[in-house]
Amino acid sequence: MRITIVGCGSIGSKLAKAADAMSEVKRIYLMDKRKEVAERVAATLNKGIIINSVEEELYHTDLVIEAASQEAAKEILPKVVARGVDIMIMSVGSLVDDEFRSMVFEKARVSEAKVYIPTGALCGCDGLRSASTGGLDEVELITMKGPKSLLGVEYMESRGIDVEKITEKTVIYTGYAREAVKLFPRNINVAATVSLLGIGFDKTKVTVVVDPEIKSNSHELRIRGEFGNMTCHTYNYPEPDNPKTSHLATLSAISALKRIVRNEWFGI
Repeated sequence: MRITIVGCGSIGSKLAKAADAMSEVKRIYLMDKRKEVAERVAATLNKGIIINSVEEELYHTDLVIEAASQEAAKEILPKVVARGVDIMIMSVGSLVDDEFRSMVFEKARVSEAKVYIPTGALCGCDGLRSASTGGLDEVELITMKGPKSLLGVEYMESRGIDVEKITEKTVIYTGYAREAVKLFPRNINVAATVSLLGIGFDKTKVTVVVDPEIKSNSHELRIRGEFGNMTCHTYNYPEPDNPKTSHLATLSAISALKRIVRNEWFGI
């Protein structure tokens, strides 16, 4: 299998390293808006090749992995699936727009391309997926993060909130997933995943909490429906090189890649 990784930051670089060790992967095409970043990653690999655009190797690629941003995902998704190439998306918030999402999935259906969405930094997605087939009454996601995870977020800055001055547990947002994934594009992609698996962006409740005392990122998923009730609480250590990303999100991406290249599907 030949793969293309778009975005060579924390997740993308670790995915590339993991793919480099997989015998099933023959080529790893790397792209980043900062070419020097992609070059540094490629220098550590045996199979890495730098490209300048996704289209450059679409005819030679079996799988594209987006690990960059919502903006990058929106740009490449239609191009990739229109060519009939499979894609794995890390910036799931890019699918919040209903018309865009429908267009992408229709192109994928026509071209027979597959769209893969890893579970990311959240446990309980398997139960949510199963429960949704029988009817759901309520889905709520409560995310708790340390101040560093939210540095530079426009939502915080526009409201004059200095996260480094927060001294106690503070709710900074409560609302629904459609707004939350737009306001926190790099922090709460799990809300998009939950919405797609459950009752949608307009009904999935989201609360974001800042706690200066916690040492891990926390996601609590609460589900109520025909099946009964379920609460899943995940405590994630952040990536050392990027506190906005939970380490489990990286492991989820690597795990998903292994399943794809080996065509092994357990727990579906």
